[in-house]
Amino acid sequence: MGLGNASGKRLAGLTLMNQSELETASKKHPGDISGEPMQKKPAKRVSRVFSSVYLVLILLFIYLPIVYLLLFSFNEGKSQTNFVGFSLRWYESLFKDRTMLESIYVTLIVAVISTVVSTVVGTISAIGLSKARRLIRSVVLEINNLPVLNPDIVTAIGLMLLFMSIKLQPGMLTLILSHISFCTPFVILSVMPKLRQLDDNVAEAALDLGATPWKALTKVIIPQIYPAILTGALLAFSMSLDDFVVSYFNAGPGINTISMYVESMKRYNLSVNAMATLFVVVVALILLLTNLVPIIKDKKAQKEEPQNV
Repeated sequence: MGLGNASGKRLAGLTLMNQSELETASKKHPGDISGEPMQKKPAKRVSRVFSSVYLVLILLFIYLPIVYLLLFSFNEGKSQTNFVGFSLRWYESLFKDRTMLESIYVTLIVAVISTVVSTVVGTISAIGLSKARRLIRSVVLEINNLPVLNPDIVTAIGLMLLFMSIKLQPGMLTLILSHISFCTPFVILSVMPKLRQLDDNVAEAALDLGATPWKALTKVIIPQIYPAILTGALLAFSMSLDDFVVSYFNAGPGINTISMYVESMKRYNLSVNAMATLFVVVVALILLLTNLVPIIKDKKAQKEEPQNV
């Protein structure tokens, strides 16, 4: 606390000093204009170098396995450690494997449906909770955190027992419902912080000016929380795409997702690398478009402003 007050006073003092006082201070106290001695600069440089090296190591730890997987998806041989030569044989094998293609189809259908439903339900729930009483909001948010904090095995078995108790046979419907149930809390957690930043007076002003509640929702509230909704949707999609435990306990016979198919393989096939590479490319393109489209729109708006004036 003392250091914070001292630094605040130092900044306030520097703003009040004129040029001559700064020159005098720099002569009396060799170093930079903040009054810090020269001996601290090497320590800062060492800290920056350490931070940069640490960041590079973390990025390598995260992305090097992905690069390795991408590289060996083009391997001509069957080895997973020795790159023989460039080939597309595993991509050809992927598109010839009907079972794998069916698992990809099921995974994408489940992921898309669960993402759309969980995004709509989660966004509406978050908006409703933002207008609810503090006690109700706190209780519901704590309950919402349970599926996030619980191990997947607990959620999977709980959903399986629920479906059994209501006599719902395992199948595509139970698989989609189970994915919606564990994706929705992540959407709520993504949207709620953005809603806390909104000014309630904006929506009330729209209603006062004659907008219907639906127009106030679609024209005022949703455009302001759109980035949070998109984040929640992408998170829900990735969670559904990656899930194994919940799918394993709630999918019916003959229904396989990608994770279930890979787990049931008796021998690892490099076609899985090809499949993973395609998913990485698709996700990378989606992220690029998500980030580039707003930038392009802003640049177009900036170019059109002088013309309109």
